[in-house]
Amino acid sequence: MAPTAPSPAKSASPSQPSGKSEVSDLKQQLRQLAGSRAPDADDQRRDVFKRVISCMTAGIDVSAAFGEMVLCSATSDVVLKKMCYLYVGVHARAHPDLALLTINFLQRDCRDQDPTIRGLALRSLCSLRVPNLVEYLVAPLTTGLKDPSAYVRMVASVGAAKLYHISTTTCLDADLPAALKALMLSDSDAQVVANCLHSLLEIWTLEAANSEAAAREIETLYSKPVVFYLLNRIKEFSEWAQCHVLELASKFLPSDNNEIFDIMNLLEDRLQHANGAVVLATIKVFLHLTMSMTDVHQQVYERIKAPLLTLVGAGSPEQSYSVLCHLHLLVMRAPMLFSSDYKSFYCQFSDPSYVKKLKLEMLTAIANESNTYEIVTELCEYAGNVDVPIARESIRAVGKIALQQYDVNAIVDRLLQFLEMDKDYVTAETLVLVKDLLRKYPQWSHDCIAVVGNISSQNIQEPKGKAALIWMLGEYSQDMHDAPYILESLVDNWDEEQSPEVRLHLLTAVMKCFFKRPPETQKALGATLAAGLADTHQDVHDRALFYYRLLQHDPAVAERVVNPPKQAVSVFADTQSSEIKDRIFDEFNSLSVVYQKPSYMFTDKEHRGTFEYSEDLTNLTVGVEAPETVISAQRYQENDNDLLLSTSDKEDNVTRASNGSSTSTYNAPPDLTGPSSLLSSQTPTETALINPGGPTYSAQTNFSLDDLLGLGVPDTPAPPSPPALTLNSKPVLDPGTFQKKWGQLALSLSQECSLSPQGAASLMNPQSLIRHMQSNYIQCIASGGQPPNYKFFFYGQKDGATAFYLVECIVNTASAKAQLKIKADDGTTAQSFSTLFQSALSKFGLS
Repeated sequence: MAPTAPSPAKSASPSQPSGKSEVSDLKQQLRQLAGSRAPDADDQRRDVFKRVISCMTAGIDVSAAFGEMVLCSATSDVVLKKMCYLYVGVHARAHPDLALLTINFLQRDCRDQDPTIRGLALRSLCSLRVPNLVEYLVAPLTTGLKDPSAYVRMVASVGAAKLYHISTTTCLDADLPAALKALMLSDSDAQVVANCLHSLLEIWTLEAANSEAAAREIETLYSKPVVFYLLNRIKEFSEWAQCHVLELASKFLPSDNNEIFDIMNLLEDRLQHANGAVVLATIKVFLHLTMSMTDVHQQVYERIKAPLLTLVGAGSPEQSYSVLCHLHLLVMRAPMLFSSDYKSFYCQFSDPSYVKKLKLEMLTAIANESNTYEIVTELCEYAGNVDVPIARESIRAVGKIALQQYDVNAIVDRLLQFLEMDKDYVTAETLVLVKDLLRKYPQWSHDCIAVVGNISSQNIQEPKGKAALIWMLGEYSQDMHDAPYILESLVDNWDEEQSPEVRLHLLTAVMKCFFKRPPETQKALGATLAAGLADTHQDVHDRALFYYRLLQHDPAVAERVVNPPKQAVSVFADTQSSEIKDRIFDEFNSLSVVYQKPSYMFTDKEHRGTFEYSEDLTNLTVGVEAPETVISAQRYQENDNDLLLSTSDKEDNVTRASNGSSTSTYNAPPDLTGPSSLLSSQTPTETALINPGGPTYSAQTNFSLDDLLGLGVPDTPAPPSPPALTLNSKPVLDPGTFQKKWGQLALSLSQECSLSPQGAASLMNPQSLIRHMQSNYIQCIASGGQPPNYKFFFYGQKDGATAFYLVECIVNTASAKAQLKIKADDGTTAQSFSTLFQSALSKFGLS
């Protein structure tokens, strides 16, 4: 019998490489095919190249075959070239020493007769990103920008930006930005023009931080000849390029109204574009150009409604959500213009929950006297939705509408009907809204309390709902017959209550009920205070102790503190300041609108501008001794050169100029701490209860606002010793010069420092800090904010010199921390000034 023939060896599957043996086999096959001139040599190379790429994708190190891959690149097959360039681009960055082997064949391919190969080779050459090979990039890029093929010019224009990131000096020395600008203004291919524009903006934006010439070059891109040249060719561009051109046009400053109307006429047909990004970019141009033209601006809102509503109904849910976010921003600015289109925002069954939630917010915003009934009727239908979060949002929406309307009869009846649905989450949300309604409309207390009094607290599981019920039991205990007994039953179950929020509300409610119905509540009050003093939660313990001391001092004083006469709440605090909303509007057609926060709040620090806002800061106002000067703002860009004015300030410039400058001042809030003896009359027994084993504090101790209960504060760290730097006692710097210097000077220092607890407490009156710093020869030119964040702009001048120091100081009173940014004419003494500034700041509140 003849021996069995061995079975042929199976070739390794590209998807299942076998490691080192596979790489060795690939190297051998590539070496054999390197000089082959067989008719099917290219087909064989393709198979081997595919296996190499497969191994590389699977994470196997195939860099050992680098030389063989380079040898096999001598072919006119475009597919082979692409695979070879892909391999080279990956391994050149990981093995820079091997990248030198690719220079010869890439430079040779950059001179190939086939424009596709020239473009691919140039793109691969620029993608190597190896600093040692920069000298080999300049000549191919310069030649590529003049290539007869539009594809090669397109690749070269992007390659210039890549070269800038690899070696800035080489790119600028080769004068590539000037070549890009000339090509942008003369090339016949629209994609080449778009790529040149993108590269120029990227290069000059990064270079503008260090070069005034680059800043001037950026200004030329916003000039009328460039903007109108690009807008006249906008139909030739791709959708991506159109968005880029429109973004440029949104920053253009027209000289007169005729230019505004010319641009709007050029872009009118872009509002009907099928791509949502183009439509939104066009809308941004329309809105920003007409900001100073009130009548035209309103007409723009009317004009853009139809395109936006069309985009909402077409496309994917993700696109609908993005467009709805922009619509929501516009609705918040002009709700009346969208009030007649409320049906467009009704929730559809197929809408995802995130789209439904946004539509509910929009329905709340556009509700007015003419459509409230229809909107509330629709929202009430959603209260029984199987999607619990949407049901909650619909109930909240009804409550928000009730808080912003004058005629709330029908809405209150609808809310009270929700309490009959016998669903825990519906009851909880409704109780919270009823509480807010009673704070704004006390006249409805009789009708609401009649229904709320029939609700058993045992049937409410959610803490916020139970807390709202307890608040009403305490606030309206004189009208609710069973209020003391319900509160007493809740106190009996104190240990079973897990939520500190509920226990805090229970403490206050029992105190209120005691002053209205003392005989029935005295026992419950004693049990409540005892339970609160024994509570492990610090806030609950502190409040119980505070109430105990108030009652011990004088029950009349305690009643004035706990149960003072109340006025109806007219306006509830907004969740966003007007400055934040204006900043989001300035960043229209960006992720800021989707996230509903400015870009500086969610971008990395390295991508932030030189000026950052604090989330809770309001408009900045000129300081005490600063001249009453209104600073005009012609452009509001990312660099925020107009740092002394917010967007809303800019819109009111004309009004303020005619009526005179208005400077807001801070008023210290009324002293709510009561007599000082309340804070210092602490017996040794109470001290041992609060701080067992700790020291006993005397009545003469000075207590800050963070230490209301007399627990003592840690010793303030010794302030740093002042440096050998002397400041001018009477520096003079006007707001305009300050603003100009702040935009031109580079950041010298960025530091964080601490305030003493007394200093943080003293910031209840921010003018006290301004006066304190003035006593240290540091002047304040602008200030603003609201608790807990305050922002100040200070400046000082070196004695006997013209050098100024500019400081942005953002203070958070909750954490007693201050963020400092210092810019100096004399950077060598910036650290000395910083030490002096921190020394003065650390002494604030101690004297």
